[in-house]
Amino acid sequence: MPLRVLGTEMLNQVTGKNSRNDTAARWGVYGTDLGHMFWHRDRLYMVFGDTFGAGGFGGSNWRSNVMARIADPDPRHGFPFESMVTGPDGAAKELIRSRKIDGDEKTVIPTQGISVGGRIYLHYMSVRHWGLTGGNWTVGHSGLAYSDDDGQTWAKPAGATWREACGFEQVAFVMADGFLYSFGIPEGRFGGVRLRRVARERILTPDAYEYWDGTKWDTDAKSAALVVPAPVGELSVAWSEPHHRWLMMYLDENRRAVVLRTAPALTGPWSDAQAVVTADQYPGLYAPYIVPGTEIDGDLYYTMSQWGPYNVFLMHTRLEPAAPAVVSADDPVAPLGAAVTPVSSK
Repeated sequence: MPLRVLGTEMLNQVTGKNSRNDTAARWGVYGTDLGHMFWHRDRLYMVFGDTFGAGGFGGSNWRSNVMARIADPDPRHGFPFESMVTGPDGAAKELIRSRKIDGDEKTVIPTQGISVGGRIYLHYMSVRHWGLTGGNWTVGHSGLAYSDDDGQTWAKPAGATWREACGFEQVAFVMADGFLYSFGIPEGRFGGVRLRRVARERILTPDAYEYWDGTKWDTDAKSAALVVPAPVGELSVAWSEPHHRWLMMYLDENRRAVVLRTAPALTGPWSDAQAVVTADQYPGLYAPYIVPGTEIDGDLYYTMSQWGPYNVFLMHTRLEPAAPAVVSADDPVAPLGAAVTPVSSK
């Protein structure tokens, strides 16, 4: 039985001059996007992409990526910011530097963060050039950066990189069964989703990753099979204990909608996509990121960006609540060790 969407509402604007956090006056963040989240040392962090000062998108003080700490992690309270990682001037500072040279490295966009063993990891894509049409861009390489001081300073190991066209230029992280799983899509918003994993102690070692080939895990990256067909834009994945299934949200550029799929296991099979919210309702919508650590039953909370305002908004979708069920230990919803039980990375 598919998980039914009952309705969607915007709760509040998270960033920008008109937001409840007034990030423009407090940290020089007039316009930004993305807003994916992770837990670190029992606090919720939120990471953003290209960020601008006065004038908003294309304005002053361009930073490729910035990060905030949430004072109250309950999304029902609107995500008030406790602080942002700042520079000497008090403005939100760029975490991972970019060259800002078109055709070389235009910007460095963080696509997902996670905290493992007290260390923060950010997966990023080095964008070579933004395309002339929406949803198209080219990536020079993707990689991992890490911080051991709660996001103040970052290391970007040369060995923790993947060259162009690896199919994991953008990722959604899930920690389960001692592995870090990455759902990956290529550059732009028109590829499909593949799945890889790595032991948590070898996250920075590309050769240690295994790829799901449709039936088993394989060390050859070229064997990675599609688990969700194209087109898929920015995505996130989270576990729902009441529904006993995984939820995946992403932008379907062709449908001009944020859509939802579900699956009993990370490897699938993933359900058909159903629209959660459309561009007719919220023009220029993209990048739905599920709030981690929330119990997803009748309420699904996530951030979403809008291109026109070029800022991040907090969204709430009502789902049909799960019916009570008893799941036995040998329930077949966990084929091939596919990680039904997630591990908290708090």
